Amino acid sequence: MNRIAVLCGTGMSAFSTALSSSVEATSEIVNVESKWGDVPINVVRTLSGEVFVIDRHHSPGEKRTPPHAIEHRANVYAASSCKPDLLVSVNSVGSMIETMPPGTIGVGSGMLDLSEKPWTFHDEDAFHSDRTNPFDNQYSDICAKTLTVKQGGAPPRVVVAQCIGPQFESPHEIDALERLGANVVGMTLGPEQRLVSETGIPHVSLLCSSNWAAGRTPGEPDAEIDHESVDSMASNMRDLVSNCIIALLSGDL
Repeated sequence: MNRIAVLCGTGMSAFSTALSSSVEATSEIVNVESKWGDVPINVVRTLSGEVFVIDRHHSPGEKRTPPHAIEHRANVYAASSCKPDLLVSVNSVGSMIETMPPGTIGVGSGMLDLSEKPWTFHDEDAFHSDRTNPFDNQYSDICAKTLTVKQGGAPPRVVVAQCIGPQFESPHEIDALERLGANVVGMTLGPEQRLVSETGIPHVSLLCSSNWAAGRTPGEPDAEIDHESVDSMASNMRDLVSNCIIALLSGDL
């Protein structure tokens, strides 16, 4: 049976429901304990396999944990404890490129993470994981082909810049990140990718363009960014993400 763990956030709070409505499925909530905190997982069981959905912004109450306060070790540990064949990160990003306007999903191929905070499961004994190819090419291609059919194309070889938030970036920061080779910017994929690289689990990055990066709105370089609009735009892409997960389940993971 195929097993996929999904880490998702902005606009994806109802992703499990969207996935369950796309295919014949049942679901239940389980709780995984870790030394970094407990993590609720929505287990969606389909005829093709199981999907373990984790809301990276989960909290004990109704509030949503802000990006800079997420305990990524707990989330990735919980995901890896499900023994998945593949781990998929679904991230809301701001776009710097014309081929990835808001409402479009791209597939990540590279990371630009210069943040200072280290993320590792190995604080006591040095362990150096390889990140030459952070995302699995075979499974990324399955998602790209699915997106090409469902949305008419998939921006190729998208490089993600990691910023810590919770504020959106300034236009000058976006200018600098673009010169360094980034195509989109987000606040959560960097730590996840680093930690997943230590697990050895194949990793795929689905990038939901929820807004133009600061200063990049066509014809409106001074356009402001507000989180409610970003969340609303990201939620419109739940079905596309579901299509990708279904295609991955149908493949031989």
